[in-house]
Amino acid sequence: MSANSNKTAGLAAAHTVVPRSMPTGQRNVVRSNDSASLWNCTLSPGWTQEEVQILRKALLRFGVGNWMKIIESECLPGKTIAQMNLQTQRMLGQQSTAEFNGLHIDALQIGQINSTKQGPEIKRKNNCIVNTGGKLARDEIEKRRVAHREKFEVSADVWKTIVLPKQDSPHVVLERKREELKRLRAELVEVLAEIDDVERIQQLQSADPSPDNEAATASKELGTKRPRE
Repeated sequence: MSANSNKTAGLAAAHTVVPRSMPTGQRNVVRSNDSASLWNCTLSPGWTQEEVQILRKALLRFGVGNWMKIIESECLPGKTIAQMNLQTQRMLGQQSTAEFNGLHIDALQIGQINSTKQGPEIKRKNNCIVNTGGKLARDEIEKRRVAHREKFEVSADVWKTIVLPKQDSPHVVLERKREELKRLRAELVEVLAEIDDVERIQQLQSADPSPDNEAATASKELGTKRPRE
């Protein structure tokens, strides 16, 4: 099977297979009864699953580490570079992202692979593999990067066609919610006024049960009021 076929198969698998969770305790051991979903322990604070999927596509479109391009695309308004970097670590399943810098990859595909690694040399923190052997030399990082490009990077024909959603800014969303709240408050005032009218009529009927009483007149007046839209 060719390298491109492997990448395509990996992308398809990443859509249906998510990394398996690591239990507490011996975190470097994958157990057969682990949860089939990693969402409940890999989402960084303040992230939704929908936002993670958008970040996933953004990394494919712009490459790992190209945070400013992601910010300029306005696909994740309000997210900082630090937040995106942390969530990318969770998706990759490892703390070091330098070996993926600039690569157009499916981060969840890498995370699925990392989740299956085990052994005494594999150490994890927050379900991410950590490097316990000291800082990697620049040439070692570049060597890994070249290998990752060959094995995992999607072709330009693929990532150039990825379309990212353009979200409203938090300020626009907030203003829209304020307008909606204003409308609901006005509607509540109308409903409360109608309730007061009904209660007043009931009180008048109780005081004077005759058919031509003041309550009957008030009821007719209430019935002629324009209904709420």
